[in-house]
Order: sequence, then structure tokens, then C-alpha cells
Amino acid sequence: MRFDGADYVPPRDDPRLTSQFLRVRSLMLDGRWRTLHEIAELCGDPEASISAQLRHLRKPHFGMFTVEKEYRGSGLYAYRVANRMPYQLSL
Repeated sequence: MRFDGADYVPPRDDPRLTSQFLRVRSLMLDGRWRTLHEIAELCGDPEASISAQLRHLRKPHFGMFTVEKEYRGSGLYAYRVANRMPYQLSL
């Protein structure tokens, strides 16, 4: 996996970010709509981390998934992974 960011240190951050990514991806592949709070409760990760992992899912080197966003009201959104590109992501 190839994460990035100003504070990113691969030896320190790769294990944590990779496991977060895999938890979020595994959960969201069922195509169900969930808020960041719901995903965080099910995965055990902070909402900010969940949001970052959903952004990663959209990137080509993380599988280029389609992540849809639906407004629920009062500033709340729900997300779902709708489909994937025809190629498989190898880990």
C-alpha cells in the first residue's frame, strides 16, 4: 500500500493505516449505506481515519472503488462503496 501525507512515516504508520484500510474496505464492500459514526463503531477506528480511508478507496492504487455520498440532513452524510473497477487490488 502507498499512503502519503506531511506527517507520514512508513515504518511507524504503514501497519496502522493498512489495517484500518482493510477493515473499512471489508466492511463497506457489502454496499450498505453508513455514516462515518456507524463505520467507526463497527471498525473501532476514529471517524477522521474512516473518512481518510474512504478517500483512499477512490484512488487507483487502492482499487479505484466508487464511493457514493448521500446527504442525510443537518450536515450528516452516509457513504457506500457502490462498485469497483474490473481489475483486482492485490495486497
